[in-house]
Amino acid sequence: MSDNRGSAVGLLSYDTLVHAVAGAMGSVTAMSVFFPLDTARIRLQVDENRKSKSTPVILAEIAKEEGLMALYRGWFPVISSLCCSNFVYFYTFNSLKRIMVTGERQSRPGKDLIMGFIAGAVNVLLTTPMWVVNTRLKLQGAKFRNEDLHQTHYKGIFDAFSQIIANEGVGTLWNGTLPSLVLVFNPAVQFMFYEGMKRRAVRGGKKVSSLEIFLIGAIAKAIATSATYPLQTVQAILRFGQCKSQQTGGLLGSLRNVLYLLMDRIKRNGVLGLYKGLEAKLLQTVLTAALMFVVYEKIAAVTFKLMGLNKKLKH
Repeated sequence: MSDNRGSAVGLLSYDTLVHAVAGAMGSVTAMSVFFPLDTARIRLQVDENRKSKSTPVILAEIAKEEGLMALYRGWFPVISSLCCSNFVYFYTFNSLKRIMVTGERQSRPGKDLIMGFIAGAVNVLLTTPMWVVNTRLKLQGAKFRNEDLHQTHYKGIFDAFSQIIANEGVGTLWNGTLPSLVLVFNPAVQFMFYEGMKRRAVRGGKKVSSLEIFLIGAIAKAIATSATYPLQTVQAILRFGQCKSQQTGGLLGSLRNVLYLLMDRIKRNGVLGLYKGLEAKLLQTVLTAALMFVVYEKIAAVTFKLMGLNKKLKH
């Protein structure tokens, strides 16, 4: 296989595929390790009447009321969605990097942000149906405090897809797309800060340690998550789709849903209600992102070395 380091800028390249696979495997590994924290986060976002606020308490409640395995409910669909989602994101991001940074020694924050936005939009449009299904499966069997929510009854991923299409229409699979498209700001900002801090860390040919990668990834994700959390709450509610007061109907209906859910949450719980579950989200997403970047960098570096490409990861 020829080395296409300088000339090839097409979408189909070996090194782009390596980045995509490494990113997917890194995210799967990290999410599996911190999965209970994601369970606590989504339960707090959707079930607003739950009084428990701290992550350890909500985890203890779920384990006591629904069993220890409830902390891992929906693991397979979430992991499947995450694997596909990160493969698409890393493949698109690194393909754009090959095209947009050709002839330059390094990328720049502005380009990193643009590449992140485009990669995020492509990812959202392609993988939202999987996230809608896994959100419902993850909450299936949960004991809600909010009477406005009702349960779903699916046998698995494929049954969920078929029931949603048959009973609610194909368009339901893209519930939450509008806030999701706005939320491409999250990974875009995350990658902009990550790439920028990584470039600073490797100046002068310095080798970056796994601990440094972990800390850089954690800081980048913490900044992005804190800035976009209210929309993430709305996104989770829309994906679940079992709120009786939820409206539907095209782009305008989606915009009304977003505004209605934001204002309703503020009316019921104040502005801080938009940040319910933030502690669990920060713990889960920051630790997951940090570990994901460590695994991603290691897998990519080892793969390139084993294939004899001696390719340095450019940032």
